[in-house]
Amino acid sequence: MRFGIVILPEYRWSEAAPRWRGAEEFGFDHAWTYDHLAWRSLADGPWFGTVATLTAAATVTSRIRLGTLVASPNFRHPVAFARELMALDDVSGGRFTLGVGAGGTGHDATVLGGEVLPPARRMARLTEFVELLDRLLTTDHVDHAGEFFTAADARTVPGCAQRPRLPFVIAANGPRAMRLAARWGAGWVTTGPATDDLDAWWRGVAEMSAGMDKALADEGRDPVELDRLLSLDSAPVFSLSSVDTFVDAVGRAAELGFTDVVTHWPRSGGEYYVGEESVLETVAADVLPTLR
Repeated sequence: MRFGIVILPEYRWSEAAPRWRGAEEFGFDHAWTYDHLAWRSLADGPWFGTVATLTAAATVTSRIRLGTLVASPNFRHPVAFARELMALDDVSGGRFTLGVGAGGTGHDATVLGGEVLPPARRMARLTEFVELLDRLLTTDHVDHAGEFFTAADARTVPGCAQRPRLPFVIAANGPRAMRLAARWGAGWVTTGPATDDLDAWWRGVAEMSAGMDKALADEGRDPVELDRLLSLDSAPVFSLSSVDTFVDAVGRAAELGFTDVVTHWPRSGGEYYVGEESVLETVAADVLPTLR
């Protein structure tokens, strides 16, 4: 099992830098941040840019993988985004992973004056987004005229530090997105179903894991080629609310075939991920080394 942690981009860098360094020192395998312009009830509070945050994180770490959980086409264009991704991959020394998903229906979907797309259209847009990003990160002089995006002689030089390109981890809870993950992803990440019932959430995660098995079979892909990431804190209980809660969640995820789990850096107040950093410290010191 590998372990990841999300650090929300809500802190000035003087406060954020120790967290990113800490994630590496604690022994996490990967660290992530969200790619939003504003997020849920935190929209009126501090929120910093994702690419700049991850670039800064790359300069204060040396081992841990870094990534977006997740970027989306809600406000990203593949041509401009590809340049930023190549720079991130270069600055990090090839430690960057692109987590990407269809995008929600909140502020990010409307802040640029666009319409909120229905699910099928968001899925079609994500498919074009991923396919075009793949071309932009691997091929020079790209032309594209699609339903959602256009590129005219887009340049790729110098390309990614990782070859043939940086890895994609694709967020998917439904069959169409799972097929996309099976086709293009180095990894799949799921949040499980939306429910306040913990047991129902785990049952839903199990069903999604089975759905991913089917998607891989349909694509003729060996399941061992795909990393499986579970966002533990999409469950009704914060995974770092106690050490026992974390251990139980990791065990259940392992039983379902997940290769990676992702938690969140505890926050001191508010609505999301409220907990004590002492729990994180205990998990890092006493639990992570025993569960690998």
